[in-house]
Amino acid sequence: MELLTKAQADFPWIQSLRRQIHRHPEHGNQEFKTAALIEETLTGLGLQPRRLLDTAVVCDIEGAAPGKTVALRADMDALPIQEETGLPFSSEVPGMMHACGHDFHVAGLLGAAKLLCRAQFSGRVRLLFQPDEELDGGAKRMMDAGCLTGVDAVFGAHVRPDLPVGQVGVRYGAFYAASNPFTIRLHGLASHGAEPERGADALLAGAQLVTALQSLVSRRVAPTDTAVLTVGTFHAGVQENILADHAELKGILRSFGEENRKKLTAAVEAMATGIASAMGVTAETKFTWGYPGILNHQAETALVERTARTLLGEESVTVLAAPTLTTEDFGYFLQQVPGSFYHLGVGGSAPLHASHFCPDEAALPVLAALHAQVALAALET
Repeated sequence: MELLTKAQADFPWIQSLRRQIHRHPEHGNQEFKTAALIEETLTGLGLQPRRLLDTAVVCDIEGAAPGKTVALRADMDALPIQEETGLPFSSEVPGMMHACGHDFHVAGLLGAAKLLCRAQFSGRVRLLFQPDEELDGGAKRMMDAGCLTGVDAVFGAHVRPDLPVGQVGVRYGAFYAASNPFTIRLHGLASHGAEPERGADALLAGAQLVTALQSLVSRRVAPTDTAVLTVGTFHAGVQENILADHAELKGILRSFGEENRKKLTAAVEAMATGIASAMGVTAETKFTWGYPGILNHQAETALVERTARTLLGEESVTVLAAPTLTTEDFGYFLQQVPGSFYHLGVGGSAPLHASHFCPDEAALPVLAALHAQVALAALET
């Protein structure tokens, strides 16, 4: 409880940082102002932050004696959304907003840094301020650049508006889905609409494919498992009296486990090829191997649960019964180092990615204290 009391005393300082970041949201890989503020703040705490990549910031807090190294991560990027909260510290950048709470994440980790600078411990806490979670996976680029070198465990958190302030959601094992965006291009032969026998209708083939793809999850995935396939765009043809000689479908596959991921991507390609052949057209399928799923490690998740109950009270933890089909690039870190990702209750009535998303700032000291306490507990194990 001592760290929480200290974090609550630091609340005005943490809140001010959060509001500065909220006013100046930045696109992924363009977080220059945010990174500069982070560096300035950490330097003011007597630390020595360093840049990794263009906008990533890494900073080590050294303990009094050698020991383990534990990493804490916060993402920094905003979303292309016009803010409609009406807050006095609303975004000053037209069409950009911190609608996913990354301003919260950064301020909370800076609050944890301030707490850890005053704590007594052995080992090292590494702060990871990560760019570009929303689009292209800044976590992997940071990892490839060596941010996890020497790290024994890594932890991260995400705000969650459907949990009240003071509540923490933990999940053992599979937590977030893996993602595979895909594009299917169908190539047919145009003809006059009055003479369809002279052409090969890519639009009709595409329509059948959209419908058929919806059977993959229900027939290729066990009922006790979870996956979802979404076709989000379908473009075909040029004029109402011409058979379409081309069609393009774009979608995304979300799944858990590498076995399902590989099985379903192969099935999508096979179905596209088969339907195209039956309809007299050809298919070209391209998958992007997107973010891996988040697979939380047992021991580190148990540590988060114990720490949260000790810090916030026995009833403060919700063990989440089901995973989420959303994606998060923190999973890259967990492929290299054991760790855990958890949810922090921030209350509010608006969901993530909404133009009126407005988390309760009372959760800021909770996040700061929990980050710090988790790091200290992990160093002692």
